[in-house]
Amino acid sequence: MIRALCLGWLVLLITLQGCSRPVPDPDASNELVVSVPYGPATYYLDAEGKPAGYTHDVVQAFAARHGWSVKWQETEVFSELFTALREQGSHMVAANLISASVDELQLLPGPMLFDTRVVVVTRYPIPRIRNLADLARLNIAVALGAGHISLLESARRKYPKLKWTILDDTFPEGLLAKLDEREFDAVVVNEQDFDLARNQYPSLRIAYELSKQEPVVWALPHGTSKPLLTKLNRFFIEARRDGTLQKLYERHYGHVKRLEPAHAEGILERRLSILPRYRKHFHEAQEQTSLDWRLLGAIGYQESKWDPFATSPTGVRGLMMLTGETADRMGISDRLDARQSILGGAKYLVLLKDSLPDRIAEPDRTWLALAAYNQGIGHLEDARRIAQAKGMNPDSWADVKQTLPLLARGGFEQFTKYGYARGGEAVIFVESIRSYYDILLRLEKEHRPLLMGQGSRGKLALN
Repeated sequence: MIRALCLGWLVLLITLQGCSRPVPDPDASNELVVSVPYGPATYYLDAEGKPAGYTHDVVQAFAARHGWSVKWQETEVFSELFTALREQGSHMVAANLISASVDELQLLPGPMLFDTRVVVVTRYPIPRIRNLADLARLNIAVALGAGHISLLESARRKYPKLKWTILDDTFPEGLLAKLDEREFDAVVVNEQDFDLARNQYPSLRIAYELSKQEPVVWALPHGTSKPLLTKLNRFFIEARRDGTLQKLYERHYGHVKRLEPAHAEGILERRLSILPRYRKHFHEAQEQTSLDWRLLGAIGYQESKWDPFATSPTGVRGLMMLTGETADRMGISDRLDARQSILGGAKYLVLLKDSLPDRIAEPDRTWLALAAYNQGIGHLEDARRIAQAKGMNPDSWADVKQTLPLLARGGFEQFTKYGYARGGEAVIFVESIRSYYDILLRLEKEHRPLLMGQGSRGKLALN
């Protein structure tokens, strides 16, 4: 019996040792293990159910350069982010952490992804906050581990009456939701985190700047191997130099400040009062073209605010604001019929996407096609030729949106075939649709019909 007990303890000991075994170096396992918070700024599932997010894309780019796969340990609980890291069960925590938070957690900061302001966000009407005395009158909430407590403590040394409430296991999205629900007068967050949520909470505003510039980093354990640290540092140097980081940042953050609060409030209100009348038509359009109905809904809102009788001075009409020529081309007999307009607009967008070179990947393919929806494929091609002449990437929306406004200026006649165009309007058009699409993605359910259409350019992978 004693022998059996000893054998049992030995098995248990081996099991426990196996559970606490450090994760192998990615060079040995060809796998990078990453702890990540689930949220719009870091890691989420897109319209096709695929992982996406700024942090996700940067990590994938880093791993791809070394031929590693990525094992994700996603969580919605802040404290769980660091459990695996401290137990050597992951290589890093990839979250939008400011350096101060990593120092507070006694971990090793990685290279800087970007910098951010740390801001105090309040509700409309915005209280006037001119100094720390005004700030001290508010009931403020701050997240534990976000690195903002040290900034507040520094401010309190200047004004001892300043106070705040610390919330455990709360990500920025949770803080902003509590503010919107009036549990607090103000919350402290990174500006980029607020930017991604500002259209969801149009009554919230930045009222005070707590810090002008804080580096945003990932966290690693102090025992991280030197080869991994060297590879990570080299990746960020090269990715910053070759534009990879800028391109990914633009993809996720480039459009988030486009909407005015009133515009965000408008789609939130009309989503409840008007969209239900036309949702079935958007669903049908998805079934026929495989385009996400919420993207089509965003286009319809940008074009007409979902008004089937909308008419512009230039003669475009209907919910999707089609020209007479486009309507004829798409087989639309009545542009003021909501169903026909939605189906026609969806088919036209597929046609534009199909006209672009096959090498252009998503989501750039969709953003470029939307610019053509607004200005015409000829003017888009002119802007792409200017981009190429300037040494930019004509297949990248981040680059082409810089050259579209040049169509309204002189000096580029040798690269353009279709002459003058108000290209800046196409940029506003596309970026506004991106913002409206973000809102609908968060609030509207995806449509999963039993049979899908055969639209060759399919659903947009928003990542």
